[in-house]
Amino acid sequence: MPSLDPVTLSRILTGLTLFVHIVFASIGVGVPMMIALAEWRGIRKKDPHYTLLARRWARGFVISVAVGVVTGTSIGLQLSLLWPTFMRVAGQAIALPLFMETFAFFIEAIFLGIYLYTWERFKRPMLHLLLLIPVVIGSSASAFFITTLNAFMNTPQGFTLKNGVFADFHPLVAMFNPATPTKVSHVLASSYTLSAGLLAGIAAFSLLRGRKDAYFKKALKLTVTASFVFAVSTAIIGDFSGKFLAHYQPEKLAAAEWHFETMRKAPLIFGGVLGENGEVKYALELPYALSILAGGTPNTNVIGLNEFPVDERPPLLIHYMFDLKVTIGVLLVLIPFLYLLRRWLPGKSKGIPKWLLLGIVALGPLAMTAIELGWMFAEFGRQPWIVRGYMKVSEAATTSQSVGPMLILFVILYLVLCVSCIVVLAKLFRNKNVDDEMRELGIPGGERK
Repeated sequence: MPSLDPVTLSRILTGLTLFVHIVFASIGVGVPMMIALAEWRGIRKKDPHYTLLARRWARGFVISVAVGVVTGTSIGLQLSLLWPTFMRVAGQAIALPLFMETFAFFIEAIFLGIYLYTWERFKRPMLHLLLLIPVVIGSSASAFFITTLNAFMNTPQGFTLKNGVFADFHPLVAMFNPATPTKVSHVLASSYTLSAGLLAGIAAFSLLRGRKDAYFKKALKLTVTASFVFAVSTAIIGDFSGKFLAHYQPEKLAAAEWHFETMRKAPLIFGGVLGENGEVKYALELPYALSILAGGTPNTNVIGLNEFPVDERPPLLIHYMFDLKVTIGVLLVLIPFLYLLRRWLPGKSKGIPKWLLLGIVALGPLAMTAIELGWMFAEFGRQPWIVRGYMKVSEAATTSQSVGPMLILFVILYLVLCVSCIVVLAKLFRNKNVDDEMRELGIPGGERK
């Protein structure tokens, strides 16, 4: 078997790092929002169970932040080591968001430490909640700045190309490129969805194990409601993302939908298999749906993949990534909706059906899978470019022969980090009695129905 070249190994290592980091980064963005919702509700309702929720989630959040810092640092290291040409040529255009992300993280880390150690320091609980606002803003700002970097790679601007050399950089123009609004909003909404879904799954799993405390029922209500709101927001933003692709990256949309010929009233292809001659078999075809996705009307002209040079077309594999991501998105809306519908229908029965609780347990893994598929779709769909239209991946990677050993070391690192994180989080809350923990923490109140 021939050895892999440095370009392929660099792609594998960077992809692996992003695969691991994106989960912890998404949790780092979304969980502070959920903590804020829980503490705010506890203050507003004068309910100690919501206060305990906020305290528990904050403790678990610190563990995920620690792992996220390691994987995030790995990405910064790999940008310089694995993609030196990209950093040398485009580094000045993307330096501003990288610089600002550091300050956003500092704000988040500083106020998170203050927030964690001042629970009993304020007579007015609302003052303590205010300390969490910079954490929420800092985590979301970190996501914003890093996502603008990825947006720049998809719709680069803010520079000129003179004799094959990037020059006349305008960092603000580069940062606020056409891809920034849809990419940033989609990343934030999907991060909130993932975090709410994971926390909902924990509450549902506890109820399935027979823990009928009011604490878990309140946790389920808060998290599932948040999951529904965030999932619907993600779906709406996804629609705008489709229209963005049709205008700015038509080759990615065409590859995702196996749309080869430019036409109006273009159908949307779901599933299927490509034949030897390029014909699509066994697919579900939705008439006019691709034109509606691309421009809002059936008469929208959708550019076909045949309009682009063969060596600049994204891999057709992204069709399955797109279809699976959309399918999961529907489930992320449907499962919380069924929970909310059951609660508000007249004559509702007591308790929550086991099948629905199992569906809620799946929300976290489903959202995690959707986020991974989304980033894979974004990165594979930009191929063969690292900076679309200006620099190909093969031109940006290192030529060093040391990438292979690096890959092995990072695989070991990520395995240790992920297993350690799961074990620590499991031990942190395993078999904890709600009332006993409330007494230990000095939270007034007992079992409230």
